[in-house]
Amino acid sequence: METIMETTVVIAGGGPAGAMLGLLLARAGIDLVLLEKHADFFRDFRGDTIHPSTIQVLDELDLLDDFNAIPHREFASFGLYTGEEVVPLADFRGLPGRFRRLAMVPQWDFLKLITDAAGKHPNFRMMMETRAVGVIREGDAVRGVRAESDGRVTEIRAALTVAADGRQSDLRAAVGLKPVDIGAPMDVLWFRLPRHDGHPDDVFLRPGRGTALVSINRGDYWQMAYLIPKGGYDGLRARGIDAFRTGITGLLPYLDPSGLTFDDVRLLTVIVDRLPKWHLPGLLVIGDAAHAMSPIGGVGINLAIQDAIAAANLVTGPLQRAQANRRPVLDPVPGSLLAKLRRRRWYPTAATQAVQVQIQNRIIARVLAGDADAGAILAAARRIPPPVRHLMGRAIGLGFLPEHVRSSH
Repeated sequence: METIMETTVVIAGGGPAGAMLGLLLARAGIDLVLLEKHADFFRDFRGDTIHPSTIQVLDELDLLDDFNAIPHREFASFGLYTGEEVVPLADFRGLPGRFRRLAMVPQWDFLKLITDAAGKHPNFRMMMETRAVGVIREGDAVRGVRAESDGRVTEIRAALTVAADGRQSDLRAAVGLKPVDIGAPMDVLWFRLPRHDGHPDDVFLRPGRGTALVSINRGDYWQMAYLIPKGGYDGLRARGIDAFRTGITGLLPYLDPSGLTFDDVRLLTVIVDRLPKWHLPGLLVIGDAAHAMSPIGGVGINLAIQDAIAAANLVTGPLQRAQANRRPVLDPVPGSLLAKLRRRRWYPTAATQAVQVQIQNRIIARVLAGDADAGAILAAARRIPPPVRHLMGRAIGLGFLPEHVRSSH
């Protein structure tokens, strides 16, 4: 027998988009339920970049001191490593405002910060180990979700259902919204290696011939992203772990991958896509569920949080008024209102993906195909003038349309 719940908003997915939207709505007095399919946030996420625009938002939410208390590292630039020096590609030091550095923060710590802040509001409820497995439909409108936990199904009826459940969104599939695949020439292998004194400090990309490595300084270890041609993982495994280790040390000789096995490696299948339509009456799709980003620039988290802020700014007032005039079950949020989010966030999403695709196709695809000489790429990077580095820093650090918190406390 199904349990039935009623709320104003139900959000599927406790990642950056869902958690941030939950916090913003909770502090505005909106009743909501946040569903997270895992038991906790302590997982090996594929990116932990917190951009200056997101740090600005944390300041607007009075969470900056709590954020700064989390152990993390900050970087003023991102560059290419020559083997001897890091050549800056994107420089954040010229950004407007107070925040001019990119922070690397374990995503589980960031999500705990956001959900703990939301949990201070009595109208916020988070259900862990609970997955949205379908939607409740009445005509064209979505009236909530069916959520499953430990074999039990709960029907959660809501005026607004938010699909923030990632690039393989169950809710998106349930309503038949299909993204357009933009394409990516690479996949990424994600693993850790020890870091020692004397190693570089910065986040950097080391190009080679047929591959490239992104190295993220996590203090006592490196978080490594090893780029391979799309669909090339089975072939790499077939060549054996010794060949893989040799490929790593061929790019960065100071690393010690001697203890690395394929059991330590996680494959990230890179997807770049976006939905033509982000809503139905009563349903909104945000974050990776609306637009999967390339890992280039680590901007996926930033875009997801910007979606959440824009969504909260859009729906808070109407939802507050609806709650004040509550009927037994609230009417679904009109599609005409929800359509405004896609119109606002389409340009920054498409512009960011366009930049990523150019980098993918003009640089990364050639590197992975063995057509581009790493030395030539590094020489070209040295010729980039400082104003262009600052523009790249702005595109990565702030994005094309940074959002600010406007919803009431």
